[in-house]
Amino acid sequence: MGWKRRKKAGGKKNAEQALDREQQKVIALAGNPNVGKSTVFNALTGLKQHTGNWTGKTVDSARGVCRFHGENYTMVDLPGTYSLMAHSPEEEVARDFICFTHPDAVIVVCDATCLERNLNLVLQTIELTGRVVVCVNLLDEAEKKRIHVDLQALSRELGVPVTGAMARSKKGLDELLCQVEALVRRQEPQGVKIKYIPPIEEAIAMVEPHLRAVLGEKWNCRWIALRLLEGSASAVQALCLHTGYDAAKDTALAAVLEQAYAHLALSKITKENIQDKIVACLVVTAEGICADTVSYRGADCRSRDRKIDKFLTGRWTGIPIMLALLALIFWITITGANYPSEMLSEGLFWVQDRLTDFFMWIHAPQWLHGALVLGVYRVLAWVVSVMLPPMAIFFPLFTLLEDFGYLPRVAFNLDHCFKKANTCGKQALTMCMGFGCNAAGVVGCRIIDSPRERLIAMLTNNFVPCNGRFPAMISVISMFFVGSIATGFAGSVLSTLMLTGVILLGILLTFAMSRLLSKTILKGVPSSFTLELPPYRRPQIGKVIVRSLLDRTIFVLGRAAAVAAPAGLLIWILANVTAGNATLLSHCAAFLDPVGKLFGLDGTILFAFILGFPANEIVIPIMIMTYMATGTLAELNDLTALKELLAANHWTWVTALCFIVFSLVHWPCSTTCLSIRKETKSWKWTAVGFLLPTVTGFGLCFVIATLARVCGLPV
Repeated sequence: MGWKRRKKAGGKKNAEQALDREQQKVIALAGNPNVGKSTVFNALTGLKQHTGNWTGKTVDSARGVCRFHGENYTMVDLPGTYSLMAHSPEEEVARDFICFTHPDAVIVVCDATCLERNLNLVLQTIELTGRVVVCVNLLDEAEKKRIHVDLQALSRELGVPVTGAMARSKKGLDELLCQVEALVRRQEPQGVKIKYIPPIEEAIAMVEPHLRAVLGEKWNCRWIALRLLEGSASAVQALCLHTGYDAAKDTALAAVLEQAYAHLALSKITKENIQDKIVACLVVTAEGICADTVSYRGADCRSRDRKIDKFLTGRWTGIPIMLALLALIFWITITGANYPSEMLSEGLFWVQDRLTDFFMWIHAPQWLHGALVLGVYRVLAWVVSVMLPPMAIFFPLFTLLEDFGYLPRVAFNLDHCFKKANTCGKQALTMCMGFGCNAAGVVGCRIIDSPRERLIAMLTNNFVPCNGRFPAMISVISMFFVGSIATGFAGSVLSTLMLTGVILLGILLTFAMSRLLSKTILKGVPSSFTLELPPYRRPQIGKVIVRSLLDRTIFVLGRAAAVAAPAGLLIWILANVTAGNATLLSHCAAFLDPVGKLFGLDGTILFAFILGFPANEIVIPIMIMTYMATGTLAELNDLTALKELLAANHWTWVTALCFIVFSLVHWPCSTTCLSIRKETKSWKWTAVGFLLPTVTGFGLCFVIATLARVCGLPV
């Protein structure tokens, strides 16, 4: 290969520093979602950027450095977008960078299997800048579907260089860089000129001279004229920000625009429908180009995907299959995590014993050993041993579905339900992310364009349980509802089915709370969005495992550990400082006991959830520690011993049911609250995100406990 990847620690920041030092050429990478744009970027730069299967996965521009023939190029990975007409933050980022930053070249990555749709963005980019190279990616997929793209004919039609590539196997990237190198050295712009219907062309001719007189030749005045005729407010703001020219305050421009609108009105073209006319011209142009350059060698090149979608997105089969897959993932996670969790626990607590030996060897005070080893370290060890194995299984399985192309089908299946709740179907994707970690689900809400719907998705993400809540729920389900019915394989299957039913309750609550918010404090009409169903692809298992472990598992575990460490110190202090004849922990549990019993719980359970605010994984250990009156987090050898302990402390099946419901629906953990605060930049909405599930959880538990009392059942 003639090019070398330069991997920069620190990513975007160091890439920008390298640009300042070495006068690098700036190359923008644009493209629709799911065309392999970020894969091209990763292959050229060596940066392992996460690639997703839905629009908006990249919500900001990432940078990396590529060296080719002795020249350094700064590659800028723009957000995946279908258009530059800026109806979303992703489109605005891509539009503003291409229009106002003046990159030396723009690589537009296209999907060879659906080139006609991709040409809409290609034509808009050529209209914006003449320095374009088209990279037709996924030629191997096209070959499987018996689609042939004549790259030379496509280059002649578009008037810009066109190369083919298979980015996953890094084929065609040398030729791509050769074309970029030649384009950067070439001075004159190129590309086909998009011709619109005569009334629009005449309106452009009326507005463009005024803009040219004000802005000069540096800016693309024809393109700006089109955006002003469309009445694009975001384009006016971007123009003012980057050029200093406030079009909204130019009275002469306003007069010219009025004349142009009057001329368009003669042809029944208004400000409201002019964009439709412009898009129609682009579509017709793309159809004509594809008719001359793309040929199909089979009767139905997408028959396989359509046959699969018939079941995975079918009206009667889509949701049942989705629930079955969800149950399968939970079963694999539950069954597979037991043994590694036990091994990890033994290893970490062996380290605890060695730390104890060290503290004894240096004759450290007993309180210091208790606070640091039995408090901070023991809680950290518990969180890691309980949290890491399920995440290390769940996140790769989740990412495999994403890489396969199934997650957009989940959004498709649930879109109708979220529309009924007056929210966006993309919320289904963020809800799925919440199963791994609610904090990750909150951050993932960036993919939702509407601020109102994005906020609803953040506030309701906690209604689906993260994997930190699974161990406690599974343990109680196994002890009080499954253990007396089935054991072994049958027991694990039955536990999985009951857990899936509980999670289904959480999904239904997500719909209900989303609708409640959209009808009260966050009123609005559900927005429409373009959801692409990408072709099914064979997952890259090795990359998926590495990516999910580094990007998700370690990241989430690190955030949980950061809040679990100080929590461990607090728990140790409460469990070891006495007042009278009892510890502060026992006093707090006794104080909360009347409140807890009102909701079918007790004071120990309630206080365990309060102390579990930093990490849900420590709720059960805190309960055991309080019931047994030990000074450190305690663990029982098996579920039978744990059930005996709980039963001795007056647990019934009603208590167990209330515990499961409250585990499902209660306040979000500290990491999730901090994520809501960071994303919304508002303590008010963070408080709403805290109170909404908390009030719902207490309400459900109160109903269950009240019904049990009315029926004369022991609570």
